[in-house]
Amino acid sequence: MISPRKLKSVDFYRKIPRDLTEASLSGAGLSIVAALSMLLLFGMEFSSYLAVSTTTSIVIDKSSDGDFLRMDFNISFPSLSCEFAAVDVSDVLGTNRLNVTKTIRKFSIDSNLRPTGSEFHSGNVLSHVNHGDESGEELVEGSVSLSSRNFDTFLHQYPISVVNFYAPWCYWCNLLKPSWEKAANQIKERYDPEMDGRVILAKVDCTQEVDLCRRNHIQGYPSIRIFRKGSDLRDDNAHHDHESYYGDRDTESLVKMVIGLVEPIHLEPQKLALEDKSDNASKTLKKAPSTGGCRIEGYMRVKKVPGNLMVSARSESHSFDSSQMNMSHVVNHLSFGRRITPETFADLKRLAPYLGGSYNRLDDRSFINQHDIGPNVTIEHYLQIVKTEVLNSNGHALIEEYEYTAHSSVAHSYYLPVAKFHFELSPMQVLITENSKSFSHFITNVCAIIGGVFTVAGILDSILHQTMTLMKKIELGKNF
Repeated sequence: MISPRKLKSVDFYRKIPRDLTEASLSGAGLSIVAALSMLLLFGMEFSSYLAVSTTTSIVIDKSSDGDFLRMDFNISFPSLSCEFAAVDVSDVLGTNRLNVTKTIRKFSIDSNLRPTGSEFHSGNVLSHVNHGDESGEELVEGSVSLSSRNFDTFLHQYPISVVNFYAPWCYWCNLLKPSWEKAANQIKERYDPEMDGRVILAKVDCTQEVDLCRRNHIQGYPSIRIFRKGSDLRDDNAHHDHESYYGDRDTESLVKMVIGLVEPIHLEPQKLALEDKSDNASKTLKKAPSTGGCRIEGYMRVKKVPGNLMVSARSESHSFDSSQMNMSHVVNHLSFGRRITPETFADLKRLAPYLGGSYNRLDDRSFINQHDIGPNVTIEHYLQIVKTEVLNSNGHALIEEYEYTAHSSVAHSYYLPVAKFHFELSPMQVLITENSKSFSHFITNVCAIIGGVFTVAGILDSILHQTMTLMKKIELGKNF
């Protein structure tokens, strides 16, 4: 058995009798400074222990969300009618989707980007239209030519006015012309304008009456509009209220459409405006755009390869004057991947303060075609997309987001102008990993702070004490 005396021999902390120690003011001062230093350094170490540090690395993209990427957008076109606005997607692998509608919604807007009604449904604008085969017959004009001088007069003179807005150079207008004039003659015989006075078929040459066609938001030719007396009054925002015809353009279909409009007048004259609810009318007549602008919103799933999103005027039965097309737009929102709320970004600022800075870089930016640029202007955006993934200390993904850079330009086009968004996904991704500090590392540093400050203070006290002792001896004149 080890005796207490032998056990005391291994004591690292041997005690000095209190009577052999001496207190001093310099020692007291150093002790206070040392204690404050310990508290300050302990607080700094504790704050460092609680803070989260991260490491950033660049790795090959190993996305777990498949081969497709979600693309959300909300874009306003002040000068593109919802009647013809179409969204197309293509990529380098040969994908070519035209006029996507399943995940797209369109709303008519005015020049100030304010919506003017509920969601716009264009009906069968882009379906195949039958024009008949009447080109060999002798053409006898039966429709009335209207101009800005007599347009309003005729519209308020007849309960039903069916107007063909056309351009002489238009291929589809020339196909329609024989059927239109023949239908006008048949309607004139059936409903004499002077004796009956319920309907008239008219036409407007948009190359001559540019302002009149612009006032009625005509962007594609031919556009057949139905104006009803008393229903085409303008509201407080000066918006028209009339319908567009989207059915076949052969003589029989045109005559059938007009008869369907006229016949109900005898039944309910007091409810004339917009009251034809027959099955044929519901299929071929839709409310015309009340303004000339359109807001397009929705999403698409695109392949993770270089591709294009294009917005343009499109129709299989209309012609467009490219010099009059204005693809100016305002990007309300454009992002890739899952939609991430601002609250989520705010919560992750502690890990990556710069996270989300380029998540929606084009949001609220305007791209307006100024008059000095000229006509036939295509506005292009080049987007380079990089994925960023944040992992916690356990390796679990906290967030996956796609950020992008954007470069925009304008270019003159020989064809119909478009708004093009070219996107390209980087094969690399940014990986941000959270690094947490161990508690043992924290305790070790705290001990080092306490021991280090205590030791340094002891050395300083010894030096100060010896210096003061030496000075006293010199003052006493002692020789040593």
